[in-house]
Amino acid sequence: MAASSCARVLPPLECRSDPDFSGAPRPEKFSAKLRAAENRGACGGAGLSSLIFRFPPNFVRQLSTKARRNCSNIRVAQVMAASWSNNPTSDGFPPEAAAVDAAASLSPVEVETGDEKEVAVENGCCNGIGVQIDGLSDEKPYSFLSSDGSVAVHAGERLGRGIVADAVATPVVNTSAYFFKTTAELIDSKEKRHASFEYGRYGNPTTVVAEEKISALEGAESTLLMASGMCASTVLLLALVPAGGHIVTTTDCYRMIRIFIETILLKMGIKATVIDPADIGALESALDKNNVTLFYTESPTNPFLRCVDIKLVSKLCHDKGTLVCIDGTFATPLNQKALALGADIVLHSATKFMGGHNDVLAGCISGSEKLITTVRNLHHILGGALNPNAAYLIIRGMKTLHLRVQQQNSTALRMAKILEAHPKVKRVYYPGLPSHPEHHIAKRQMTGFGGVVSFEVDGDLLTTAKFVDSLKIPYIAPSFGGCESIVDQPAIMSYWDLSQSERAKYGIMDNLVRFSFGVEDFEDVKTDILQALEAI
Repeated sequence: MAASSCARVLPPLECRSDPDFSGAPRPEKFSAKLRAAENRGACGGAGLSSLIFRFPPNFVRQLSTKARRNCSNIRVAQVMAASWSNNPTSDGFPPEAAAVDAAASLSPVEVETGDEKEVAVENGCCNGIGVQIDGLSDEKPYSFLSSDGSVAVHAGERLGRGIVADAVATPVVNTSAYFFKTTAELIDSKEKRHASFEYGRYGNPTTVVAEEKISALEGAESTLLMASGMCASTVLLLALVPAGGHIVTTTDCYRMIRIFIETILLKMGIKATVIDPADIGALESALDKNNVTLFYTESPTNPFLRCVDIKLVSKLCHDKGTLVCIDGTFATPLNQKALALGADIVLHSATKFMGGHNDVLAGCISGSEKLITTVRNLHHILGGALNPNAAYLIIRGMKTLHLRVQQQNSTALRMAKILEAHPKVKRVYYPGLPSHPEHHIAKRQMTGFGGVVSFEVDGDLLTTAKFVDSLKIPYIAPSFGGCESIVDQPAIMSYWDLSQSERAKYGIMDNLVRFSFGVEDFEDVKTDILQALEAI
């Protein structure tokens, strides 16, 4: 096929049923014979100018129909043909010409498939793991995308997925182990010359796609997905805080984390200073008096949606050599970029907004390669690996994350204003309201205020329960962030084992309601809430 008037030779891509990088002879049924490339680079030696190879559309159609039946790594061709580069190469050749030159520099292989002879490129993949071509730029393949919504859809998948397949949807790789073709390949893997997960607890290609998608949204070097948000939180604390160490956390936080800090970490001699989320003076005092390893908090917090000045606390902590971890579950990476604000690690319960469909458990941490590797090493020992089917649900959920969050942000803000003005509501907790104690902080570091609103009904425990029971749309359930609206009364849902006075120590009043808005129509949700308030 002539790609230009300069007689450049374009060897098509390699077609084989089992990519072999060991150097062993190929099965005879393919009768593959190496031969030298012909007419290579006849019009000059332009190099790769971008991550993407571009081929004429007809090439893609021909390759798909002729080779799809027996090529497990056809995704290489799809990636190479996926997009034109928008910028010319440095030597003046158009990007498609440079791509043809680069493709021509790979050694072709003649393959007999039984139908007709085809020419293929040898060594087109990296160690059999990915679909990238050796020597490509380190630039992220999605760097040209300007919107978080587009990144959420395509990052980790289009133009860079490490799973050899031409399916649009990322395949689910259900395996507990990964095999080696020879002992030599196993030794290469041990000595870092060959890439392999080796065992399912150490990684999975489907999970990697989800991790790369989250890293792209957070602007992180690395992300680690685990089996739940609590798994991510506890493994992080165990990995980063030494025995006998000291951490600082906040009064308002997820109860299970508070229990872990007050019981399990205490047994390891790890002490904790608990401060109000907005009390900067208390943080400075704790940093001055103690050798603090980690400042761990949520922003916004659960359930009162308090906000921490991430930029300020990060500076104060870093001046003392203290790491900062922000649980951004209520914010999502779309509303808040904790790493860009100065945090070292951002944590999410991916069960919530990221998954977004109330059908999967997962947790993740994102940050520098060094810190995440430290946590990953302990994670490999403790287990808690995410099932690849769950990873697929996270990938699928994140494709609509921006659409859902936009709707949830809008509904929550509008309803918060209505609730604040309602005579049967005593108080509303939502960072988007000027009455919120950290509204000025939220405006500065968030682009949206989230889909969860907490408020206190004008009544006691039973009156509040009657309001909850009168609602028709939301489910009475724990969790939040899904397509379906969810409501709960924390005094009953999360703190029922404590007495009323003990609950009050944490600010949990009997009339507190936490409402997670789904993606239902605003008018329907408003009508439902107002009729439930009228019922009390």
